[in-house]
Amino acid sequence: MQAQPQAFDACLKEALAQTREWVPRWLDKLHAALKDKELSARHLHDKQSLVEARTALEDHRDLIATRFLSVLADAVGNALPASDTRLGSPRSVSFDELELMGDDQVQETVELARVQQIVSMTADHEIVELTARLCTAQGMQLVQAEANPLRADVVVGALMKTLKGLHIGPGVRSRWLQTGAISLGNELQGLYTRLSAMLDKMGVEAAGYAVIQAPDVRASSGDSTLGRRGIVAPEEAAPGSDALLTLDHLHQLLVGNLEPSDEEAVRAPGTAGAGNAMVRTLASEVVSLMLKQISADERLLRPVREMLQDMKPALLQAARTEPRFFADRQNPARRLLDAITEHSLAYTHEQDRGYAAFSRQVRGIIDGLQKPGGDLTDRFSTLLQGFNRSQTEAMAPEQVQARGLAVKTLVRVEQRNLLAERVAAEFRSRNDFDRSPGVVRRFLTGPWAQVVAQARLEVSTATGLSPAEVPAMRYTDILPDLLWSSQLALASLNRPRLVKIIPGVLRTLREGLDSIDYPREQAEAFFQTLMGLHEAAYKTQRAEPPPDATPSVQFEDDLEPWMQPAEARDTGFMEDMAPESLTDTQPSFVDTQPMQRDWVELKAEMAAQQPVSQLSVGTWVDMWQDGQAVRCQITWASPHGTLYLFSGANGRSLSMTRRGLDRLIEQDRLRVVADHGVVNQALDEVTRQAWLNSLNAEG
Repeated sequence: MQAQPQAFDACLKEALAQTREWVPRWLDKLHAALKDKELSARHLHDKQSLVEARTALEDHRDLIATRFLSVLADAVGNALPASDTRLGSPRSVSFDELELMGDDQVQETVELARVQQIVSMTADHEIVELTARLCTAQGMQLVQAEANPLRADVVVGALMKTLKGLHIGPGVRSRWLQTGAISLGNELQGLYTRLSAMLDKMGVEAAGYAVIQAPDVRASSGDSTLGRRGIVAPEEAAPGSDALLTLDHLHQLLVGNLEPSDEEAVRAPGTAGAGNAMVRTLASEVVSLMLKQISADERLLRPVREMLQDMKPALLQAARTEPRFFADRQNPARRLLDAITEHSLAYTHEQDRGYAAFSRQVRGIIDGLQKPGGDLTDRFSTLLQGFNRSQTEAMAPEQVQARGLAVKTLVRVEQRNLLAERVAAEFRSRNDFDRSPGVVRRFLTGPWAQVVAQARLEVSTATGLSPAEVPAMRYTDILPDLLWSSQLALASLNRPRLVKIIPGVLRTLREGLDSIDYPREQAEAFFQTLMGLHEAAYKTQRAEPPPDATPSVQFEDDLEPWMQPAEARDTGFMEDMAPESLTDTQPSFVDTQPMQRDWVELKAEMAAQQPVSQLSVGTWVDMWQDGQAVRCQITWASPHGTLYLFSGANGRSLSMTRRGLDRLIEQDRLRVVADHGVVNQALDEVTRQAWLNSLNAEG
């Protein structure tokens, strides 16, 4: 579908132009609504707060209209799909983020999401129509919601940013947002309708929607304890209490603001008091919801999920004594749950090697936790130590040794490749480099840079040699002769010199390539090309120097880390999965034509299109090999992030480059299974549900 950028740009300009009209109109409606509420308020406190909100609006009305227009213009620009930063759709915070937030930030998060929800519901049909047409204007065949930079969350986010820049209290801002949310939605509804009509007149049709099959909901609704009012743990809920896990409650639990007073704790240590009951109830709700999420996590085998549910009584008991144990990553109970779920991700079938022993051990842990006694905390620690020790002992010594060798080799490979990049830069800085043929330039910045880098790393072992005998010196000393002899116009002027230097150059080149075990086929391809250049220069006769020619501009690929065959064997390097290596990118070292565009510009453009993998150590992935998915984990990444080592449950290690990893992701041959832990994700879902409960609660 052909893009219509003129229509797209015209729509955005018209939207900003109309904003100058509807924002003052919305502020007038907000002022009138505050006045009506003020007149009908029954309580003095409510009337005073409404008077304060109305007065503040009168004082800041013009400033709001001016600033909002500017902030919205920036927000619309940042919300475009090609931008690096975008105002995202309303989302809940993560569990870890919530613990670091202040009370005001929690309230602001809920407040913003609630307004976005109201506005989106009010203008739902109109925003769908406008988004479909804007997608068409950008050349998209299918609708992508985030391709609409005028979507409701962008507008509401800009409004929130504008209001936060004013010298007003959070109570006043909250009054404005609560009172004006519906009228704001109505104004946006009208705006979206007018913009859609404008695009329709310009001939912009609506893009289609992709049909996505609804996921198979396996959990029975009758079995679910999660509803509009959250999860209630019957065994912990106080009689007559209406337990509701809101974002604010969860935040207060995490930061410890729900603890009972000292006087109350003395009166009934550990058991009595509304404060203690509230803490225990909320902690139990979190544990129940966390385990519910784990039980529905199909990344874990069903028997594992069932066994983990048997840990619930012990975890609920831990919540009574340490209500925030699940937030403390160092707590033995949390660490044990983390360790079991982490290791269970290694298995995709009950028949996998090692699963039977793992299953028996988990069952033994659960049996140990179910024993009566008041030493539960100590038992968590003891069982955790035993589990970790058994996992270490389960790895065969040869596997440990092989993994150690792989890491050591990969460190050396990255070190050599980084040094090779600096060597290549040295070569490019030479005055005679740019005038040499592209085939020679690629060879020097590729294989020969590896040769020199290897020699420099080994120079410490070459003590006692004269400078002329040090390989690194000899490998760079031939550069003037190599570059000169490859230039037909220059070499043809001095055939005696050409004949004299060729044997030494070729001998040194062969020696260097052999030192890094460079593939013979690729080496011979280069030598054939180089000797062809030499032969042409010898047969050509020139009587005078050629005129100065402008050096050709040639695109030179950034070479990814390269490995010697022995290094590839030691690290399980996946050559078939990685993108073209040195041996693939230049099979015949064939020269290319000069580029018409500036290569630096094109290189930056290509880099912008290159996917950047964000996988960290500990991530579990499924990697497709020979039509089958292989479950493995990233167990090591090189210091500069150019090489990765994967380990499977079978003990086999695989390595690949960063670019190879990106290529797998591009080709859908690698799927992330878990990148931040099963328990972490379950707790994030707890936070999301608390966030939803906060939105559903009455403001």
